[in-house]
Amino acid sequence: MEVVSTREFRNNMATYLGYISSGQELILKSRDKGSFVIRKVKEDDTLMSKEEFFAKIEESEKQIERGEYSVMKPDETLDEFLERVTNVQD
Repeated sequence: MEVVSTREFRNNMATYLGYISSGQELILKSRDKGSFVIRKVKEDDTLMSKEEFFAKIEESEKQIERGEYSVMKPDETLDEFLERVTNVQD
C-alpha cells in the first residue's frame, strides 16, 4: 500500500490508476480533507443502480402477490427462521 498526496496523485494519475488496477490499495492524503483509501472495486462489492434497485423491489412485490413469501412464527428466533426458509426444498 502506497501513500501519496493529492498533488502527487493528480500529477501522476495514470500511474496510480495502474497501480490500483493491479489490485493494490492507495492511501490518498489531503491536508484539508483527511486520508482516503482508494482500491479497485471487487466482485463482492455491491453496486446497484437506482433502476436495478427498484426493479428488485417490483419483483419482490410480485412475489408477495403470488404468495411466494415466508412469515416468521411468533416464538421463532431469527436464526430459526433463517434456517427454515433457507432449507426450503422445492
